[in-house]
Amino acid sequence: MSNGRFSRQSFLGDKSQDIIESTLVGLTGLGGGGSHIVQQLAHVGFLNYRIYDPDVVEDSNLNRLVGANNKDAAEGSPKIEVAKRIIKGLCPHASIESYAQRWQDNPEPLRGCDMIFGCVDSFIERRELEACARRYLIPLIDIGMDIHVVGDEPPRMGGQVILSMPDSPCMFCLGFLNEVTLAREGERYGDAGARPQVIWPNGVLASTAVGIAIDLLTDWTRSLRGVVYLEYDGNMGILMPHVRLQYLGERKCPHYPLGQVGDPVLL
Repeated sequence: MSNGRFSRQSFLGDKSQDIIESTLVGLTGLGGGGSHIVQQLAHVGFLNYRIYDPDVVEDSNLNRLVGANNKDAAEGSPKIEVAKRIIKGLCPHASIESYAQRWQDNPEPLRGCDMIFGCVDSFIERRELEACARRYLIPLIDIGMDIHVVGDEPPRMGGQVILSMPDSPCMFCLGFLNEVTLAREGERYGDAGARPQVIWPNGVLASTAVGIAIDLLTDWTRSLRGVVYLEYDGNMGILMPHVRLQYLGERKCPHYPLGQVGDPVLL
């Protein structure tokens, strides 16, 4: 691509654009959060993608799905086609492998990625995706948000951005995932109903995730050296390190040992 196009991000380093353009990115989920990430990656100049989403655009998606329009909702356009349109509109020569299915039904392409963005809806899906990323030593950046209503109090908007790196603390180590939460979610699986979603917290979380990815690739801040677990308070408009990091200490992840990599072997 034209060097002039990216001249204003040259502070990332002399070889930064080469690194960005050669990185193979996987995205699981192209809805509210994933559509923001796709758009931003394309603006930055990423050229290699493997994207997953089985869903089509509906009218109820238009309050948050970046790149989708009324025609997409009327025609039921696949979300992967919307994502491809965004990428190709900015990077015509981009290489995009798209899968209109759950990543779990065809995980092999994801295993070859240099990094993965997880934009999935459930704790169970996060556990599955992190396990896949760990077995293939792939950095995973997870984002998510939700809104909770308790009694007569105002709705509470929260979210998280987590960088899960091989041999570093995982989502179980951080306390974001635990067996009780997974069990409760499994008990009500299929009966949770639609979750509240709006565009602006997805934008905050997605932008932060893309920033972490760029820093991970280029080391432009020279400060990304540990686990990342950011908590978002949407009511206050604050994104901050999670308090659990204060008690984490220096330790290796016991849940995903480095020796357990590659395809599981059944004896």
